Amino acid sequence: MTSHDPAPQGGARSIDSRDSLTPDQTEAVLTLLAEAARTDGQQAVSEQGRLQLRGAERAGVRHLLLSVDDTLVGYAQLEDTDPVEAPAAELVVHPAHRGHGHGRALGTALLAESGKRLRVWAHGGHSAARHLSQVLGLTLFRELRQMRRSLADFDPPEPVLPEGVTVRAFVPGKDDTAWLAVNAQAFAHHPEQGSLTQRDLDDRKAEPWFDPSGFFLAERGGELIGFHWTKVHEAEGLGEVYVLGVRPGAQGGGLGKALTTIGLRHLADRGLPTAMLYVDADNKAAVSVYERIGFTTHETDLMYRTET
Repeated sequence: MTSHDPAPQGGARSIDSRDSLTPDQTEAVLTLLAEAARTDGQQAVSEQGRLQLRGAERAGVRHLLLSVDDTLVGYAQLEDTDPVEAPAAELVVHPAHRGHGHGRALGTALLAESGKRLRVWAHGGHSAARHLSQVLGLTLFRELRQMRRSLADFDPPEPVLPEGVTVRAFVPGKDDTAWLAVNAQAFAHHPEQGSLTQRDLDDRKAEPWFDPSGFFLAERGGELIGFHWTKVHEAEGLGEVYVLGVRPGAQGGGLGKALTTIGLRHLADRGLPTAMLYVDADNKAAVSVYERIGFTTHETDLMYRTET
């Protein structure tokens, strides 16, 4: 589906809504995202969203391409895969083309695509994103914190595992099914993380950063009960607590703390100067735990949504 209207700075603005992108369109969007990230200091589209740019059509995912005189200047992605929550979106406008109503045009198109049931991420929580949310009639719904701490002075005591628990590295192919099951159980309350599929896992295993030696699995009696998947951002010199989860029923015995320590030690041993993680601001218990081990808030992502 394509819509057309005059662009405020002249030329013809069009928005093309598609279920999948051609290779050339994918490269154009990735270039746009990279140019925006250089200006904004962070990505406007999440890792999951960037992975969904590639490959064949994905159920529930729509791509909106905003062009002016056939030049791509804006992009939005709409994901409608949650059976309960409203569709979630991310959007970006090229830095050289901001201030001309393109963000509002994309937001209006997203509202139309979603039937006016919409959640939108604003990574970094910039003032322009807050203003756009007000223009579109959206209200603040969720606050996701990025927290960081130095690893230069990270010297914790030896981690203490619960009785009968051992830790080993993830084995691609062998551990996929068991990990997906425990991940779904551990994050049943978390719509993005808890719904990961084999395709999502395969996408990440194919990324250059994937390293199974930094993907720790905790087992008791040969059964997976927890994990800490770390990630290295080489260009930024950052190590990430990428995903850390403990299966319900295995919580409360210190396993999460031990897995956190094991992962952070691994990142420190890699010579990385800083560790980062993401946590929901309303998860007071987790925020408190991370603050006690030296993490502080670095930046905040905000999610806005319609009232309906």
